[in-house]
Amino acid sequence: MSTKSLLARKDDLASPERQLEVLSNGIFSNGELPTFAKKIKETNQFPLRPKKLEILQINVGYMCNQVCSHCHVDAGPDRKEIMTKETMKQCLEVIKKTGAHTLDLTGGAPEMNPNFRWFVEEASKVGIKDFIVRSNLTIIRANKKYYDLPEFFKKHNVHVVSSMPHYTRGKTDKQRGDGVFDKSIKALQELNAVGYGVPGSSLRLDLVYNPSGAFLPTNQEALEADFKKALKEDFDIDFHNLFAITNLPISRYLEYLIASDNYEDYMYALVEAFNPSAVANVMCTNTISVSWDGWLYDCDFNQMLDLKVASKIQHISEYNEAILEDRNIIISQHCYGCTAGAGSSCQGTVA
Repeated sequence: MSTKSLLARKDDLASPERQLEVLSNGIFSNGELPTFAKKIKETNQFPLRPKKLEILQINVGYMCNQVCSHCHVDAGPDRKEIMTKETMKQCLEVIKKTGAHTLDLTGGAPEMNPNFRWFVEEASKVGIKDFIVRSNLTIIRANKKYYDLPEFFKKHNVHVVSSMPHYTRGKTDKQRGDGVFDKSIKALQELNAVGYGVPGSSLRLDLVYNPSGAFLPTNQEALEADFKKALKEDFDIDFHNLFAITNLPISRYLEYLIASDNYEDYMYALVEAFNPSAVANVMCTNTISVSWDGWLYDCDFNQMLDLKVASKIQHISEYNEAILEDRNIIISQHCYGCTAGAGSSCQGTVA
């Protein structure tokens, strides 16, 4: 079946199986798109293998106060997938014995998990070097029960990584919803007020940018300079770093690409921008991703496609780092997104 006829089907793209069917087809009007496996074979980088584990990324639930147009998690207020306290306890046991130096909590809005604060308090006792919480910022202003989050983050020395699509109201609200920009600005000012992101502060505040359309992000350093200048001049806001992340063709973004008739062009753009130097440092090589129900994945994107790790150990309750390090990383066409240009990961560019 050609890609054109495959995309013409009107059935829902929400299921991982359907998304993989679209991604794996690869027959375009301008010819065949090479598989990611074939591409990295040409550069002698296949199979992709993990290195020493550095980051344990835990998704504590898909519930979110926002419904963003490009969300690869397909998060929203109606999502009921929430990590239980029992699974959190299993994660804590792993955190205590893992060799990872970074704990990365994500969602949805991770703060909406009813046991979020308990988990942060318990995890902060373990002595992880870098304790990240990925916040959408607006959660801080969503309800008065969240108003004290800046102080809570400060108390536990949490590294706050915040979504900020753009330094202008129009582009931010277009991607994330009306009013998101103003709430995000207010939240950033409140984080600054308790010491986050200000010059000389050890309280880390980083922003995450991803394009609002069917194009790749521009140079991360240049974007960071633009963000810092605009946010400082217009709102007196400081932050440490900007991470530029390429949108991967899965979930809502895949739906957007198909609906806007940009899917083929975007996939070709990713392939044409393939950078073999980025392959060695993609996030799946030093990260294990844990889903809300405890299953293990090579990365957050594979988690959304339900591509569990290729190992006899597939759940946090059975965790064995030595066994997990002896595996091949599961790849598919969406992996082009992490190796385009300067590369992309949850920590920004990689090459």
